[in-house]
Amino acid sequence: MVVPLYQAKAEFFRTLGHPARIRVLELLAEQDRAVHELRAAIDVEASNLSQQLGVLRLAGLVTQRREHGEVIYTLALPEVRDLLLAARRILETKSSGQGGLVDELSRTGEPR
Repeated sequence: MVVPLYQAKAEFFRTLGHPARIRVLELLAEQDRAVHELRAAIDVEASNLSQQLGVLRLAGLVTQRREHGEVIYTLALPEVRDLLLAARRILETKSSGQGGLVDELSRTGEPR
């Protein structure tokens, strides 16, 4: 069955629609990370992080590998980093003059 592009896009953006998933992707856009590094950087329970990583894996946005007994995650597609940067630019433009959002984005360490 062929899925219309607009419907596939809607499902894709629903997948991105959780703050923990966005933060995982931001961190992985900087570099590959072990699960314990993601856990230390994201204020969620370990089980919730595991669930969010599972959603991202099923969506094909991240991959995992074992290295020295640790599970390491990486972005599956470099275009995800481009999407995060585009969202940042949109939000900065949209919120210019409002102050708070731009200041918060600057503190997150999100790649520019």
